[in-house]
Amino acid sequence: MISPVLLKTAEGRQVALKVCNRFSEDTDDGCQQTVADILTRVRQEKDAAVLDYCRRFDCPTIELSTLRVSSDELALARERVDEAFYQTLRFAAERIRHFHEREMEDSWLLTRDDGTITGRLVRPVDSAGLYVPGGKEGSTPLVSSVLMNGIPAQIAGVARRVMVTPPGRDGGVSPALLVAAQEIGIDEIYKVGSAWAIAALAYGTDVIPRVDVIVGPGNQYVAEAKRQVMGRVRIDMLAGPSEVLIVADETADPAFVAADMLAQAEHDPQALAVVITTSPALAEAVGRELERQLPLLSRTEIARTALIDRGLIMVADSMGEAVELANEIAIEHLELQVADPWQWVARIRHAGAVFLGSWTPEAAGDYVAGPNHVLPTMGMARISSALGVETFLKKSSLISYSREALQADAVHIQRLAELEGLTAHANSVVVRLERK
Repeated sequence: MISPVLLKTAEGRQVALKVCNRFSEDTDDGCQQTVADILTRVRQEKDAAVLDYCRRFDCPTIELSTLRVSSDELALARERVDEAFYQTLRFAAERIRHFHEREMEDSWLLTRDDGTITGRLVRPVDSAGLYVPGGKEGSTPLVSSVLMNGIPAQIAGVARRVMVTPPGRDGGVSPALLVAAQEIGIDEIYKVGSAWAIAALAYGTDVIPRVDVIVGPGNQYVAEAKRQVMGRVRIDMLAGPSEVLIVADETADPAFVAADMLAQAEHDPQALAVVITTSPALAEAVGRELERQLPLLSRTEIARTALIDRGLIMVADSMGEAVELANEIAIEHLELQVADPWQWVARIRHAGAVFLGSWTPEAAGDYVAGPNHVLPTMGMARISSALGVETFLKKSSLISYSREALQADAVHIQRLAELEGLTAHANSVVVRLERK
């Protein structure tokens, strides 16, 4: 299925980086133009365009009056899930809330002896839109996405949180998604998916008012739509297929390593699952474990395709070499299945999330550990961070001068303004100091 690559050769290193970076280099001009056309039409035709796309691609009988999930539908959803689901939902929500409460930023002030006051005012955006795939009846409802996107917005203090998710052919939405949304205080939910949902959130229609921030995962059309509306609204990030890189030494359990590779591979045929190990014996054992575990999965063919196309098992000369390549790849999920993982944390510079030790599967981070699972992919961990409370906050500078303070700073303000040829800037100081 996948063969070890000897990282010690220059060729092996190039193969690794080429596979890891391939998705970010692939472009689909057809998708870009299709999305651009959808955005333009929704911006111009608003609800008429949204309704047409919904009928063509999701529910043929949907009406404008039923785009928003009704209170009766929300009540019915609560009756259709069992107590065990509620227990797990509340357990996960509490873990995520407890972690993200530590991220909340405070406004602050600095004062000087001359009476000048400067500072930063931290305020939430007014509204946020959560895109949640898998809302259709019979499909996989991504309940964790509701929690991971909605709870940080709630902690930030966003007054209006909206969820959009595609309906099934019968116009229904997964009860699990509706209950998860209600559990964290979201009851404004629309049965709209794909690029037209992003367009509606970005531009607004009569039925779906616009928002300030759009977050949440989706297919290539959703990702491209977010890219094209970025700037008009804030987005969380441009994300590609899920990724994991497992750094393992001779103490790692090959069954654990293989299981975590498969946990990423089952997401998407383009998912990335990579192992860098210092043990040739472990590399061979992981390959055998992949062959053994793969047929046991419910998404065997998806995982198989991902492993064949983008799976790698590499053998490095040393842990230092393995960690340095991990930094170069800047992976979404980085696992350290080594004897002393904490020894290497200080050497990690670029990763979306780091999982320490053999008893810490990436799946724990997806659901209940607490940190957000919305993470940078495609090497963007080099420059960006996980979604968090700060995604829904904005900062305004505060500046207050007394007459005495302005008089003390006047010469420097005027000198810089004149140097830049901005005489009106300089004059705005002069007219104040001339006033008796």
